[in-house]
Amino acid sequence: MLKTRIITALVLLAVLLPVLYLNYFPAFAVIVTLFFGAAVWESFRLFKNRQSLLIAGAWTAAFAYAFFFGNGLSQLNFWFALCVAIWLIRFVPSLATGLPPLDGLGNTLLSLVYSVTIVGCFVAIIALFMHSPLYLLSVMALVWIADIGAYFSGKAFGKRKLAPSISPGKSWEGAIGGGIAVLAIAAITIFAAPAAPWLQDTFAVQLQLRRGWPMTLLVLLVLVAASIVGDLFESQLKRRAGIKDSSNLLPGHGGVLDRIDALIPVLPFAALIGAWL
Repeated sequence: MLKTRIITALVLLAVLLPVLYLNYFPAFAVIVTLFFGAAVWESFRLFKNRQSLLIAGAWTAAFAYAFFFGNGLSQLNFWFALCVAIWLIRFVPSLATGLPPLDGLGNTLLSLVYSVTIVGCFVAIIALFMHSPLYLLSVMALVWIADIGAYFSGKAFGKRKLAPSISPGKSWEGAIGGGIAVLAIAAITIFAAPAAPWLQDTFAVQLQLRRGWPMTLLVLLVLVAASIVGDLFESQLKRRAGIKDSSNLLPGHGGVLDRIDALIPVLPFAALIGAWL
């Protein structure tokens, strides 16, 4: 299992890193579109939609046209604000109140709303990449750091369950540890930036330069909280659907949604903050 995970990760890195390093947008657009299609297909499978492949194809075609050939990029802030509002108004409360039955109208409506947030996530990927590949990676790295920090903190100190009915393995101590890890790495990056100019174009450094320390700390903590919510919400969807992984497209890792669940609420929020800087 570990060998399979490593091989899959190496293949993904071999594809993604050259594109990011060379800042070659056409290749990046193709990769983003493929991952978007996979994520939408997986999302409708979580809602037990029998037409998931057909719907994913339609969404992918519309996405590619709007954001690579049309003028979809002209309404970026609208998409980002809409996604943030959806998470706050609909998805965060559902972690406490539960999800509608799979066979009801509420489930259909929820599937459509969730797909909108996936669109917003991938639009944010495009927007952050167009700022710079490093800027995009710096936001994603904060989410990964939060996840790693939460994992090891939870293993070492975890006692109080965060959401036992949704994800029994997560603890409050792990969540706090993830937040501390993000703040620590961000602070190191900010203090190191004057001696390492290439760090100037990272999310945390830009945020601190333009808005100061209090706002930087607040935004980073909200980012960590958003990543936890994204992870928990997908876990809730999978638990309701009775499946372990969103798919098996990425051997050893599950599906695309399993890799980006925490990014879905975070990236639109980060892109909205970036537009404010």
